Amino acid sequence: MIRLSTLKTLALTAFAAISLSACVTATPYQPMAAGTAQSGGYSETKVEQDRYRITFTGNSLTSRDVVENYLLHRAAELTLAQGKDWFMMAERGLAKSVEKIILPDPMIQSRMWHPTVIVSRGVVVGYAYPFMDDMAWRMRAQEQTLEKYEAYSEIVLGTGPKPVNDPKAFDAKQVIENLGPKLVRPEPKP
Repeated sequence: MIRLSTLKTLALTAFAAISLSACVTATPYQPMAAGTAQSGGYSETKVEQDRYRITFTGNSLTSRDVVENYLLHRAAELTLAQGKDWFMMAERGLAKSVEKIILPDPMIQSRMWHPTVIVSRGVVVGYAYPFMDDMAWRMRAQEQTLEKYEAYSEIVLGTGPKPVNDPKAFDAKQVIENLGPKLVRPEPKP
C-alpha cells in the first residue's frame, strides 16, 4: 500500500515538472520587465545626446549568438526610433555566468529517515533506504551546468550614410532587414 505522504510527494513532483516545462524556452525578444513569462530581455539608458547604453540578457536556454543578435537588433530599432540612420558601437562586451545545479534522481522520492515507496509509471519498484547518507544521494543525483549570457554595448547614433570602412558602424535598416526575421517574440497573453 502506498502511503499518503508518498502520494503527496508524487503529486507535488508532477506539478513541479509541469510548471517547469511550461517556462522552459529561450528568452524571446522583449523588453526587460518584471512579471514576464520568460526572464531576460533588453533595456537601454540614454547616456547623452545620441549616445545610449543597451543590454540584452538571456536565460540559460538562450545561446550567445541569439543574445548578441538581439542586442544588435535593439540598437537598430532604437536608432530608427530616434530618427537616425546608423549606429556605431563605441563599446561592446559579453558577460557569461555559469551556475551548477544538482537535480536529484527522480527515482528517489525522499531523503527522510523513514523508508519511502518508489513508484515508476504507477508500479511500485522499490523503497528508498532509511538514513541514506548525503554521498549516496549525490551519487544518484545529476549535475547540470547552466550558462547565461548578457551582451551590452554603448552606441552612438548618426544621420546620413554610415562611416565607410568602419567595422563598428552599422546601417540600422539593414540590421533590421537581416536580423528581424530571426527574432522570436513572446507569446501574446490571452
